Amino acid sequence: MIFSSLKLRGSALALAVLALAGCSFIPTYERPAAPVAADWPGAVPGSAAGSPAAAEIAWSDFVTDARLRELIGLAIQNNRDLRVAVLNIEQVRAQYQIRRADRFPTLNLAATGNRQSSTDDSITSVYTAGLAMSSWELDFFGRVASLKEVALAQYLASEEARKAAQTSLVASVASTWLSLQASDELLALTQRTLATRQDSLRLTKLRFDNGAASALDLRQAESLTAAAESALAQQQRQRALDLNALTLLVGQPLPASLADPASEAVTTQPLFREVPAGLPSDLLTRRADIRQAEQQLIGANANIGAARAAFFPRISLTASVGTASSALSDLFKDGSWGFTLAPQALLPIFDAGRNQAGLASAKAGREIAVAQYEKAIQSAFREVADALAGRATLGEQLRAQQAQATAEAERFRLAELRYRNGVASFLDVLDAQRSLFATQQALTQTRLVQQQNQVALYKALGGGY
Repeated sequence: MIFSSLKLRGSALALAVLALAGCSFIPTYERPAAPVAADWPGAVPGSAAGSPAAAEIAWSDFVTDARLRELIGLAIQNNRDLRVAVLNIEQVRAQYQIRRADRFPTLNLAATGNRQSSTDDSITSVYTAGLAMSSWELDFFGRVASLKEVALAQYLASEEARKAAQTSLVASVASTWLSLQASDELLALTQRTLATRQDSLRLTKLRFDNGAASALDLRQAESLTAAAESALAQQQRQRALDLNALTLLVGQPLPASLADPASEAVTTQPLFREVPAGLPSDLLTRRADIRQAEQQLIGANANIGAARAAFFPRISLTASVGTASSALSDLFKDGSWGFTLAPQALLPIFDAGRNQAGLASAKAGREIAVAQYEKAIQSAFREVADALAGRATLGEQLRAQQAQATAEAERFRLAELRYRNGVASFLDVLDAQRSLFATQQALTQTRLVQQQNQVALYKALGGGY
């Protein structure tokens, strides 16, 4: 009967220990509501439902130009910022493994020797050898488990940070390559314009020398030629800057075949695949930076559990098993083996408000993480909305500027023809030259903005990895 009672008490004690071991003070996590509209501005509600997400389109499928795909591939292999992001994952993974190891005891092989004089001038010796376990915390209240969850969330956040870094890298390489392409096009345009103005200057000087043109016509022709020379130097500098930026992103000197995007003629083939906008709710699961912010929020939430557990007793266990002897030669003889077991429980009584301040700090940290998570969603919503606004209007702007450039080219041809036939003044020719050059520059810049907007939309929707 007594044995049954002891067995029952032992079982109850074991169940109590198991219950305490499974205790956790981490608040139940609930994802905050997205502080954005259910659909994009100007979109018909529900019109994007069922569309595939942009994140499902790999960057190699989004980019249709073979040279640009090769550049992006080189950048992913060699870019130093992306390499740091990958190494950060390894560092945080190691920190998580350290926290996970805290839940298990650490065994050490220990050997000690102690010689001490006594009051009767004799010397006593004690030698020990064996296995030792020091201060293993029995995590009854989930403090160590909460810290492990914090480390796990930080590790997962570092994974998302790497994906976000790759997304930014893909977009940066594409945008910079487009800028280099536009710089080449503007450089060729400026060179053609300069050649035209130099021809016009020679003709005007010849007419001036023969009394058929005024000094004003000559000075205006010289001014336009000098302006074209200045623009040429500016475009050469801009191209060099774009090339340097692209080289930095790629992380190595550019291959000769990739350093010069074909700019002799504007290709009619699209450089990028069209991507669907989807729904704003897709961003919560598709954009790496939002997922990173959510993992940081989960970690801040778990940190509250560790702060709460600090109010409860911290139970640790120190133990050893081995052999002990007063003589080193007798250390491993029979009868010298034994063990020690020293549990310790510490209950905070007075800490000058340290634990309370730790809990307040953890709660404030969670509120900060909530605000950062919501800000990440709002920023993503704005980026997508801006890119969609550009997609809706830049196409029409490009068509209008193309029509304007065609009209200005015809106007310049007619003005030059009228001037050579003595019907119009040279001022009309100069004005037509300036307008044509400005319109062609604006056309190239608008085409660049439209292509970069396609890249920005793909990035904003969570693509790029």
